[in-house]
Amino acid sequence: MKQLQLASVHRSLGAKMVPFAGWEMPLMYSSIAEEHLAVRETAGLFDVSHMGELIVEGKDVEDFLQHVTSNDLAKLKVFDAQYSTVLNERGGVKDDVFVYKLEEQKYMVVTNAVNVEKIFNWFKQHARGDVKIEDITDRTVMLALQGPRAEEVLQQLTEFELKGLKRFKSAQIEIANIPLLVSRTGYTGEDGFELYLMDESASKPGRAEKLWDVLLRAGEEVGVRPCGLGARDTTRLEAGYVLYNHELNEEITPLEAKIQYAVKLEKGDFVGREALIAQKEVGLKKMRIGLKMLEPGVPREGCRVLKDGKEVGYLTSGTFSPLLKVGIAMGYATPDIALGTEVMVEIHGKPRRAEVVGWPFYDPQKYGFSRRAESS
Repeated sequence: MKQLQLASVHRSLGAKMVPFAGWEMPLMYSSIAEEHLAVRETAGLFDVSHMGELIVEGKDVEDFLQHVTSNDLAKLKVFDAQYSTVLNERGGVKDDVFVYKLEEQKYMVVTNAVNVEKIFNWFKQHARGDVKIEDITDRTVMLALQGPRAEEVLQQLTEFELKGLKRFKSAQIEIANIPLLVSRTGYTGEDGFELYLMDESASKPGRAEKLWDVLLRAGEEVGVRPCGLGARDTTRLEAGYVLYNHELNEEITPLEAKIQYAVKLEKGDFVGREALIAQKEVGLKKMRIGLKMLEPGVPREGCRVLKDGKEVGYLTSGTFSPLLKVGIAMGYATPDIALGTEVMVEIHGKPRRAEVVGWPFYDPQKYGFSRRAESS
């Protein structure tokens, strides 16, 4: 099992370590609920170094990435970040990725941990012209500082003016004299940053340990907590974000998953484009939905969704929301199951009432990156 560069630091903090996608990862340090609420109310620090990073560069790199990803790279300027998908010929999702334009002919593609090797091999298989692909995952540390006070905390450690760094933008920044790629992105629904420390081996993680320590120290006064995979999952679910092997797989298209903003059919040919065009013409047979429980019960992956006694869908993710104090879930149902529809979720064999809702599940005026600033 692969070890994070910061594995010993996580153990020293009392983290519960669990296997995930071939890595030993911190699940939680105190409790999932406490860490979840820290992200919503102040900020949380995650080690997400299990995520994959591929450097793709060369004279023909833009044409190549346009062919193997669904979004339109032509719109990117240097240091822009873009959410996209990598599709198979049937339009199914091989992975959802972030693409960073680092230089005119150099990009970084961030993959899900479970899909690093699959996407690396897929890229190699489809490479054409002057394109070089390198997997730098094992020597890259990726941290995520997420929450409404993330900017305030990080600003203490850099002379770079973070207010000028907008969402889906990145920059080369020094934090505590450590050079990093910092992007205003994340997977919790909150404002925050993802920090990439390159060329950090597992055998000599000194810079990574220093970075983790200074971030926690800078956030100590406002209540920043180290956070594990548990809070990462509950916050992303509250925000309505998809998770690979749950809401996404090779049998589900971006249109069914309602992430069509990651697809630009008008840009020209790419792998899976014809299948998506055909699917739009025929119409969708299932669509991703959100559910909020109307009576006690914690919905989980695999639960059936019923309407008038008939099965109309299934759940792909579910939890008890630490913020809302109610069960929430995402899944797939027939397209006629509209917002506001009351359905039944079968939990431990017993149907329980739920309502089809949109996402994020929380009030975006009170939580999340678009929350309104409180008047002083």
